[in-house]
Amino acid sequence: MKVRVESSKLVKPFYGSGGADDRRTAEFVPLTVFDRVAEDAHFSAIFAYRPPTPPNSAFEKSLAAVLAVYREWAGRFGVDGDGNPVIVLNDEGVRFIEASVDSAHDEAVPREPSPAWLNLHPSKEEEIQELLQIQLTRFACGTLTVGHNAHHRVADGQGAFQFFAAWARACRAVSDDDPAPPLPAAPHDRAALFAPRRPPRCEFDHRRAEFCRKNTNPAVQTLDGASVGGNVVVHRAHFSKQFIGQLKAAAAGTGGDDRLRYSTFVCVMAQLWRAITRSRRVGGAASTHLRINVNGRARLVPPAPDDYSGNLILWAFPRATAEELVRRPVSYAAGLIERAVAGLDDRYFRSFIDFASTGAVEEEGLVPLVESNLVALSPHVDVYTWNRFPLKAMDFGGGGGNGNGGEPFYVVPSYFAMEGVVIIAPSFAEEGAIDAYVSLFEDNLASFVEECYSLDQHNLSGECAGEVVHPQNGGVFCNNKMDRVNDNAGDAQLLSGSSALSL
Repeated sequence: MKVRVESSKLVKPFYGSGGADDRRTAEFVPLTVFDRVAEDAHFSAIFAYRPPTPPNSAFEKSLAAVLAVYREWAGRFGVDGDGNPVIVLNDEGVRFIEASVDSAHDEAVPREPSPAWLNLHPSKEEEIQELLQIQLTRFACGTLTVGHNAHHRVADGQGAFQFFAAWARACRAVSDDDPAPPLPAAPHDRAALFAPRRPPRCEFDHRRAEFCRKNTNPAVQTLDGASVGGNVVVHRAHFSKQFIGQLKAAAAGTGGDDRLRYSTFVCVMAQLWRAITRSRRVGGAASTHLRINVNGRARLVPPAPDDYSGNLILWAFPRATAEELVRRPVSYAAGLIERAVAGLDDRYFRSFIDFASTGAVEEEGLVPLVESNLVALSPHVDVYTWNRFPLKAMDFGGGGGNGNGGEPFYVVPSYFAMEGVVIIAPSFAEEGAIDAYVSLFEDNLASFVEECYSLDQHNLSGECAGEVVHPQNGGVFCNNKMDRVNDNAGDAQLLSGSSALSL
């Protein structure tokens, strides 16, 4: 796929409507304790739209208007007078690239994850100064893709998608006769939401969960006891609604106990964790953990605003030995995940705020535990979920959404080949289905696919007595007689969002 760049410019905030004058006087926004522990990297995603779509000028005008409210994205990183990290609100702008492809989208863009997807957002091969970069790519068939690089320390996944949804609403309202569309409400003051308690109450060990000493990051693995298979590839595992029902029934245990209903996320991730561990051939005594992004908005008491546009993520770490994980049923893995996520409650988030505000991080030379430049995470897995992001709200206008206005016909993370990263997202192919983007060593892929799409007798309340059907054709299932479980049971109690890496 040959992408031709037609233009590249900086789009700066437009204040003509007067709706953001109060924020225009601010000089900077301090990074919160949650911003500081986020990945120091840009993450990337791609939205795709069938024609007709608005002209590029509408995207540009509406972006300038929304940046007058979400000024952080047009700023740059810096420090205040005391040396604390901030976003300088200098209005230097967002990189805005217009590009084209001479062939049709469906001929040029691979359907499954591919390095070719990297051409649909601005390149990240060189150091990026802008906190947000946008690329509009128009294909000969009229299809449009909107790709972006957005820095993670400005916002987590939910915060970033809040911004993109606001941009989409503004774009639907804009026209050549109205260069200043209605502005959204101003974002919340991020610093005021997370004041530490006095005196501080640090009830948990944050030195190892969110921080580590410099150059001692335990995430940097030697891959002892794990299979190393050369090239890293990204595989999209599709879980049909029918298969998810089977997983939920299996996770409920042999009695189908309603009290043990787990969410879609928990069940899918339990299956993936076991399949990945088996495919890696990790030694039985080796410890493996998930690192799950947990959204704190609804967990704080009182809850943070759902439309808070910064970072509000911490991590849960369910752990097991490889032998336990693969020998015991999927209900065991599901229980580990649910208990670990449930442990990140208001007490935990408040304890983190207090610890990160005591000065211990600076005095002890601690650095964030997250790593965004590793090659492999084996035997561990990093998990990101997009399940509750407003993906269909990315409607910039037009009528190409198959009867759904200008909704995208897909939203995908970009290609990101770090072994051990998993992104779980709603499938655009089937309502209620899930797509999991899984990065693995190429030599482990065939084994993973076999394990991922199987429900054996250890998982189910009885032997698997029938044919296994590939999930692309209706889901893996057995002919056991099992009660179906409500597909939405428990979802509201668990993850309400997460960050999205450079995916």
